[in-house]
Amino acid sequence: MDIGTLLEGELDQAVSRAAGEACPPRLADALRYAVFPGGARIRPRLVLAVANACGNKSPTAAVASAAAIELLHCASLVHDDLPCFDNSALRRGKPSVHAAFGERLAVLSGDALIVLAFEWLAVRAGERLAPLTRIIASCVGGPSGICAGQAWECENEIDIVRYQRAKTGALFAACTMAGAASSGYEPLGWQKLGFAIGEAFQVADDLRDVAGSAEKLGKPVHQDEANQRPNFVAELGFDGAMGHFEDLLAEAMAAIPPCPGQEQLGQQITGVSRSLVSGLSSRTAAA
Repeated sequence: MDIGTLLEGELDQAVSRAAGEACPPRLADALRYAVFPGGARIRPRLVLAVANACGNKSPTAAVASAAAIELLHCASLVHDDLPCFDNSALRRGKPSVHAAFGERLAVLSGDALIVLAFEWLAVRAGERLAPLTRIIASCVGGPSGICAGQAWECENEIDIVRYQRAKTGALFAACTMAGAASSGYEPLGWQKLGFAIGEAFQVADDLRDVAGSAEKLGKPVHQDEANQRPNFVAELGFDGAMGHFEDLLAEAMAAIPPCPGQEQLGQQITGVSRSLVSGLSSRTAAA
């Protein structure tokens, strides 16, 4: 079974648990709408790539972690799009959850997906449950998880490094650490890799926000400027941000700990990362 089919099947099983017959019908619809169809599933694929590089000794725990992290990512998108934050009407090429179902159901579906992520871990992770729960929970809440990243937007002054590390990097760190922990590796040694990938991804996202198109990205562009948010292109210029992206990619390659699949993992990370900025240029940014 290929990784895409494996992930979609796991996510379908997980969402079916929360969106069953007893669930209010519109909430059930909103939960499925928030998760399917998905985007590139970069985060859960990274979990499985690291797990495979480490020998994938507990495949059920690995794919459960991958699904849990994707559910948390989907929840963060639902909440991020709300009128009180980005007020975005588009996500993954279709109306965002609050645009399709209303603000109340968007809040509730995001909350339900967060709870479901940890319930699914409890059901599937087996003896790896405790370390995986600690890793993933620490990357979602405070003081430096997704919630903290979103909270930085509520401050009068934003530390861009701490903001981006929490909002984006933390969940990528969860991916690399959970993938390693699911195969019995010490997770802390994989944290630096996750943060480097996460920051590179954030730089790529900032580049795409400035130089990409809503049609290709499936979401509005120029959101950082509209919402007066930090953006690496605004800080460094287009060429400076692209150079920073390359530096972070090199940092990520150097941070891969020794493991059986080290070389292949590096190739996968490089390929996916470079695809994010393919076709972008300073000309498109200025257009």
